Amino acid sequence: MNGLELARDFYAHCRPLLQAALGDIWDKACVGLVGEGSECFGLDDALSRDHDFGPCFCLWLDEAILEREKQRIQAALAGLPESFAGYRSRLLDAERLGRVGALATERFYRFFLGRSSVPETYREWLAIAEDQLACSTNGEIFEEHASLFSEIRRQLLCFYPREILLTKLAASCLTMAQAGQYNYPRSLARGEAAAAFFALSRFAESALAFVYLINGRYRPFYKHAARLAKQLPLFGERITKLLSLICEVKESKDEEEIMEGIEDFAQASASYLREQGLSRLAGNWLWDQAGEIMGHVHDKFLRSQNLLRLT
Repeated sequence: MNGLELARDFYAHCRPLLQAALGDIWDKACVGLVGEGSECFGLDDALSRDHDFGPCFCLWLDEAILEREKQRIQAALAGLPESFAGYRSRLLDAERLGRVGALATERFYRFFLGRSSVPETYREWLAIAEDQLACSTNGEIFEEHASLFSEIRRQLLCFYPREILLTKLAASCLTMAQAGQYNYPRSLARGEAAAAFFALSRFAESALAFVYLINGRYRPFYKHAARLAKQLPLFGERITKLLSLICEVKESKDEEEIMEGIEDFAQASASYLREQGLSRLAGNWLWDQAGEIMGHVHDKFLRSQNLLRLT
């Protein structure tokens, strides 16, 4: 049983107690497990249990309600079981660490987004790190009523505005071209192993970014990104195979195979862009494909960005 499953079962066990204790507050709450930690992505395992593991859930309420009713809410949480399924509850005061238990909706989103509402401008969207957006929309909602938390989450899950999405797609294509198609083979030709390593790493990150974007998913923190990509319907299997090829190379004779893998991914990416009507260019050179994508972006602020710094 992973952390998300444990949280779901624990909440089902606690629900009657909470509902009875909270009364009218209950109709204004949203309950689930969302935020930082591998358990919120469903990726925790036995190794993860050395920290932040145990039955828990988040109870989100508007800031004003939480402040007004905090004694009643704390009393309700204190009345819940101290252990469940053989594990110590993370809802005990010393175990919450600000991640679980009663949380103010506005403070939760300010922590991840730097604001307590959905971004309204392109500048505001670009200011938020993608992994923070992933953390604020991951996990699972176990029960929701009409609440501010649910409304903000729903809007964030609609993903980026189209022109932001296109700008980020163009940025990932530029970096794939620069790092993988251009600098990686040139670094190898010069015998610069460190430069080749970093170029390959940049390419891999940008290819992964491209895959998350076309799937309408926010890319999570780097240690989770490759594993979660396996589940993505568009290019999920393709990027997983490419990353495996890159990571399993042990001898220089495999470098040609990597370059073939890079070009194969570039070809598939360019084909996807043409199929989506985002490019009319033939060929696999992703630098030029990025220019085609930006032809669909009309906002002056976005068009003025240094795309190589957006990846």
